[in-house]
Amino acid sequence: MPDTNARATTAWWRHAAIYQIYVRSFADGNGDGVGDLAGVRDRLPYLRDLGADALWFNPWYLSPMADGGYDVADYRDIDPLFGTLAEAEQLITEAHGLGLRVIVDLVPNHCSDQHTWFRQALAAGPGSPERERFWFLPGRGEQGELPPNDWQSYFGGNAWTRITEADGTPGPWYLHMFAPEQPDLNWEHAEVRTEFESVLRFWLDRGVDGFRIDVAHGLAKKPGLPDVGADPDPTDLPYQDCDDVHDIYRSWRKISDSYDGERTFVGEVWLPTPAQFARYLRPDELHSAFNFEFLCCAWEADALRAVVDTTLAAHAPVGAPPTWVLSNHDTIRHVTRYGREDTSFDMGAKRLGDPSDQALGRRRARAAAMLTLALPGGVYVYQGDELGLPEVQEIPDHLIQDPTFVRSQGVDRGRDGCRVPLPWSREPGSLGFSPAGATGTPWLPQPAQWADLSVAAQLADPGSALTLYREALALRRERLTALTETLSWVEAGPGTLSFERDGGFCCLVNLSDAPVALPQDSVVLLSSSPLVVGSLGEHALPTDACVWFTTG
Repeated sequence: MPDTNARATTAWWRHAAIYQIYVRSFADGNGDGVGDLAGVRDRLPYLRDLGADALWFNPWYLSPMADGGYDVADYRDIDPLFGTLAEAEQLITEAHGLGLRVIVDLVPNHCSDQHTWFRQALAAGPGSPERERFWFLPGRGEQGELPPNDWQSYFGGNAWTRITEADGTPGPWYLHMFAPEQPDLNWEHAEVRTEFESVLRFWLDRGVDGFRIDVAHGLAKKPGLPDVGADPDPTDLPYQDCDDVHDIYRSWRKISDSYDGERTFVGEVWLPTPAQFARYLRPDELHSAFNFEFLCCAWEADALRAVVDTTLAAHAPVGAPPTWVLSNHDTIRHVTRYGREDTSFDMGAKRLGDPSDQALGRRRARAAAMLTLALPGGVYVYQGDELGLPEVQEIPDHLIQDPTFVRSQGVDRGRDGCRVPLPWSREPGSLGFSPAGATGTPWLPQPAQWADLSVAAQLADPGSALTLYREALALRRERLTALTETLSWVEAGPGTLSFERDGGFCCLVNLSDAPVALPQDSVVLLSSSPLVVGSLGEHALPTDACVWFTTG
């Protein structure tokens, strides 16, 4: 087994607190109502003071924005909506100057239908080498009128679109596991592999510290693209987790390891079993991957403990650090999830109409944040988590921009509710998202009540979510990041999670319906809610709360 602790002192990514920036909604620097790199650069001191170690940027590349930038037209340039390549280079330099590392999103499964390669493929005609970079196949049926197989898009509907040739005749079909504007690349083609290795070097040469790999499990497909069938085995689907994908990441790892500074890969890996997941984290592949099982877990003590145990057990054999995340740009914000009767999350059944008790959700979200920050490994904070922002569920239909809304005929309202622009102040108009005198309005509407959740409002409140995050991240950096990636469970009664890490650091989470007494010799470091004080001065942790303490 690899020695995980020997690498912990130099491998920053093993324990980093990484802040996710959805650029379009973070901060607007030029006043057009859309977040941009200028806005991020202005707010870098905020992110330093928050306690982030690194910043992960959702795609900032040239894109028609059919899927919020995940339809990339040029992997080596910045979309004018966000700024310029020169600004990106300045941002990387400025972030490094503040002690912040930079991770950029990489979208290798598919590109935009406006990418030069795809436009060349359409123009080149049947049987051309240009089309071999994608999955162009003849249709089934007498006239080729049926899709080549039964695959369905993640966004709903068929995963194939038929083209019309230049002479007006019906042509072949092309594969798109997401929107039609996002044709899948053919990773069996040598040019595709060579191109992305070049893209990696392009950004590594500009100083980025790592890449988040979109749909990391989906690049390789089974030979022949066979049907899924009526009763598929979820561990053996033809469009994901195919063996060839690991060769891709081994070649990428050699590239990243050739650069100074511990460059890193983190994978978006949605797979049904821990064994499949762990294969991506072998020492010569990806450094880490998102822990979606933890994100999806219900707010229940036994369920959370089981996920923590499963996570640690899955990562240990390959020597990879676990990661912990509560929300991201694709999911329902956890403040809203934790306020529901059913607190679990399922990407295929988001239950956007379920009622949510926001006060309860915020209380649980505070406790969950401290839990994730206390666990061994790395942690991700999605922008707005530190403000306790809820999901916005009242976006009018005509303003929804997520393609899943259209593709599902309105059944799935999409992900825009977690992408609403951040509130920075109480200023009317954009709540400080755009500068004073801005001519544009925020690209998605902000709830008026978010004024009370703004950064300015919370900085002045010692009991705010923002204050809690700042204090917790500072304590984590001071006390936890040098520790081994282990924990020991401590029994504290039904409905609780309690564990100890090296040096006597203890974390207790109370998910029961009654206060839980703290050990008599405990020294409290931080709590997500005020402790209950008894008549003799003893302390207890209230329901849906978390406390960090030392003993002895």
